[in-house]
Amino acid sequence: MEDTPLVNRVAASGLITLNLEDYFPEASFIDFDIKDYLFHGLILKEKDFRDALKQLDWSEYKDKIVLIGCSTDAIIPLWAYMLIESYLMGTAVDTYQGTQEEYLRMHYREALNTMDPTQYSGQRIVIKGCGNKPVPPYAYAKISERLIPHVQSLMFGEPCSTVPIYKKPKTVV
Repeated sequence: MEDTPLVNRVAASGLITLNLEDYFPEASFIDFDIKDYLFHGLILKEKDFRDALKQLDWSEYKDKIVLIGCSTDAIIPLWAYMLIESYLMGTAVDTYQGTQEEYLRMHYREALNTMDPTQYSGQRIVIKGCGNKPVPPYAYAKISERLIPHVQSLMFGEPCSTVPIYKKPKTVV
């Protein structure tokens, strides 16, 4: 019997794999909980709040994505967020008033809106499934919205085992 060469059918398929983790922020996240600077964790006293922020070592936020929030039901005046931001300017990579999940939704919206989907015109695309980073479900919906008008087909998973999402209809002449 003749030795037939092994052929990597996945490599020869022409599939292009896109990994949404490639768009994940590089900087790490850190929380800034306003509760820690409130009287009894509930009341913002302006003078005390300003003094506490002045004395804070802001270096722990250097090169990080700072998620600003309050873990209690305190009413936080809008200027407090502005004051915190003034201290984080030039230190943090980015800031966001909200949760990491909300931040990631916004981040992926911006990142995928700047992607040029026409570069994948007529291609067969696989959006990589499993990963190590918490890519939000929103990103998978957004990449579909961006790619479907341009691609021949869109799949989810790994090139060796995909779930079909979209296939361009054949045009009859």
